[in-house]
Parts: sequence; structure tokens; C-alpha cells
Amino acid sequence: MAEDLVLRSTRVVTPEGERPAVVVVADGTIAAVLPYGAPPPGARVTDLGTDALLPGLVDTHVHVNDPGRAEWEGFASATAAAVAGGVTTLVDMPLNSLPPTTTAAHLEVKRAAARGRVHTDTGFWGGAVPGNTAELEALYDAGVFGFKCFLLDSGVPEFPPLEHGQLARVMAELARLGGLLIVHAEDPALIGAAPVPRGPAYADFLASRPPAAEERAVAGLLELAAEFGTRVHVLHLSSASVLPLLADARRAGLPVTAETCPHFLTLAAEQIPDGATEFKCCPPIREAANQDALWQALADGLVDCVVSDHSPATVELKRPPGGDFGAAWGGISSLQLGLPAVWTEARRRGHGLADVARWMAEGPARLAGMDGKGAIAPGRDADLAVLDPDADFTVDPARLHHRNPVTAYAGRTLRGVVRATYLRGRLVARDGAPVARAPGEGPAGRLIRRPAGGSA
Repeated sequence: MAEDLVLRSTRVVTPEGERPAVVVVADGTIAAVLPYGAPPPGARVTDLGTDALLPGLVDTHVHVNDPGRAEWEGFASATAAAVAGGVTTLVDMPLNSLPPTTTAAHLEVKRAAARGRVHTDTGFWGGAVPGNTAELEALYDAGVFGFKCFLLDSGVPEFPPLEHGQLARVMAELARLGGLLIVHAEDPALIGAAPVPRGPAYADFLASRPPAAEERAVAGLLELAAEFGTRVHVLHLSSASVLPLLADARRAGLPVTAETCPHFLTLAAEQIPDGATEFKCCPPIREAANQDALWQALADGLVDCVVSDHSPATVELKRPPGGDFGAAWGGISSLQLGLPAVWTEARRRGHGLADVARWMAEGPARLAGMDGKGAIAPGRDADLAVLDPDADFTVDPARLHHRNPVTAYAGRTLRGVVRATYLRGRLVARDGAPVARAPGEGPAGRLIRRPAGGSA
């Protein structure tokens, strides 16, 4: 074995749990996980002490917005933030960029914008919108990991929602292809009937996105999944009232999965001041009792993964005059902070690092079909995050690598400091910043495709 890198820690997080171990990397791949006291003879060992070694996180819900709205975020800034926070693979959402990723030609525009600029391995979701059903097969063959749709206004005119009949046609086509549909599931009629939020009161904004809107949308989605057999994934689950529907669907054998996000697990409506529009997202951050139920669903395996839904915007869009929740852009910037945010609350609730790795690395990798990602195990990519689980820090937005210094976590003290991040065995971040490359050498990230299509 000609090892490139040998790391030793008393806290290596593997699929079997957390244990002392030595991780041996060769040619960018994990070659072996050995007993703590048995490194390869003569190997140069990097001893991490009590810092934990986790699989690099896989974030399958990131809005990079590039090209077209790169002033909101861009591939260079988003992926720099990602590796600083222990994320080694991300999948970019098909909207908020111009053009949206709704045709194979648009996908190539997106890839051209990203090529040579990414610090993480980076893949892409396609989009399902009215009128592009005939484009889905070509997009799938071009390597997107699946398709996103909205059931209500997305917030940008170039990515309109699917009405019921259109959704049925898309699901029939994806069932034929074997593809995955990932869904922003809120019911437009119920939201249209709710009070329109105007002004700085968070309670008014919360009332404008009632839990029943998620329930009705998911119920309709599951009916179509039963009819067509389409694999479906519920994005950014906010309302715990949806959980019984998911449980029933699982018992019935439907191929349905769900995610939630760090902000739903760590922030609560009762804590949000009026006018604090950095907390606005859709669906919204709900009450503490709802949060407790989401944590229980994670523990029970009913919710499969935790991903950021990093959806940034410019300061002007995020903070309109008067703190008007109706006018503010909806989205939480958290790509760099997801691991410490979740670990802070998971630890408080009695969960371990193995749980966090299952939710934030293994689960998203499984969702996207990335067999080489998401775990510290022989044969997997050597994507690794070194975390000091006991250190804490106070979030200063100006020190984050996100393009715009606005985040709902500003001023919060979080537990868990990412000391280093490795991508395929290569050090790509240290102490909260990407590692500088040699002159003329770009970032180490690659553009990746759905596994059947290989790598770009």
C-alpha cells in the first residue's frame, strides 16, 4: 500500500460508530481503516489527537445562483464557504441562476460557469417546469441527479410551478426514466387564502405559511407517487404535522424520502424578533414544539437527512426598509455553519457525532446515489472533515465566505470548530479558510454527474 495520507484520531466516525482508528488514504481513496495502534509501518502519521474525523458532508440543497445572479452567491464563494464548514460535495439547485437548469443546453451553461472555480465536488439538479417534460430525458442523460419542482410560486418568474396535471405528467415521465423528483411542497390555494404578510411582525409571516399547506401538498404528492411509482423526496420539511403522512407512505412501501434543515432544528419562532428578516425562509421556521418533533423524526429515521437549503441574496433584498417580512427575500444563509449549528443542538439533545454524520453525509449521499461519498470506509472517496467538537465560537457574518454577510446565526455561539477539510485526500481548507493553491493552480473540486454518467 503506497499511502498518500495517514490520519489518526481517537474519534473516527465510521458507519459502525465512533472509535479510535487510523485512516489510510491512497490515490484519493480511503484504502483502509486500521486499529488506532496499528498504522502502516514507516508511515508518516498526522495525529489529530482528540479532534474528531468525520466524513466530508454532502449538501444536496444549495442555491449557488450562478450565472445570472452571482451577486447573490457564486460558485467560488459558495464552495469556499462549504469547505470551510466541512462540506466536500454539494448539489446545486436549478433555480435562481439565469438560465435555470431546465434543458441540457442550460446545464452546459451552468457547468461552464462552475468549471475551474469549485472547491468542492459539485453536481447539479435539473428543473421540472411547465412545458419542459420532453427535455427531462436529455437532462437526465446529461448527468443531473434528479429534478426539482415547485407546487407554488418559486419567487422567480423563470421557474414557474407545476399544477396538478403537469405534476402528474412529470411524475409519469420520471417513473419511466427511474429518476428522482425533489419537491417544494406547499399548497398554493391554502397559502393564497392565508393573510398576506406585510410589515415587521414575524407572527404575521408565520401565519401566511400555515402547516396545512405542507400537509395538503405532501398528501397530493404521495397520491401521485402511489399511482406512478415515482421516487419522490420532500424538500426542507418544516411542519411536523406532515410526519404521519410520511410514516403511512413508508408503511405502504412508497419510495418517499424527506429532509429537514439546520434552521428548522436550531432556531424557533418564539426567538425571532420582529423585523429580523434574516430569519425569513419558505416554508418558515416554526415553534419549539414543532422542532422537538422534527428531532424525534430524525432519531427514528423518518426524516432521512439534514441539508442547508442555503439560499442567499444581497443585503438589500434580504433586509428591506422597515424589516418588512413580506418584501424580504426568503432564504437562510448557512452553508458554512450547518455542521456546528446541528452539532450544537444534537449534542444538547444527547445525540452523537455518528448521528450527525448519518444525517449530513451518509443520508444526502444516499439520496443522490453517490456511492463513493458520505462515509469513512474502504473504497470511498477520501473526503474528510476534522472537527474539534468541544471548541466554540461566536458567528461573525463578516468572517464567513458567503458572498453577502447576512445570516440568521449572527451573534450565536456554536459548538464545534472545523479545523481542516480534505477532498479526495487533499487538504482544501484549514482553520476556516480554503487552502491557497500554487500560482496558476485552481481549486481542487470537480464537476460530478449522476453516477451512471461518470465524472465531468
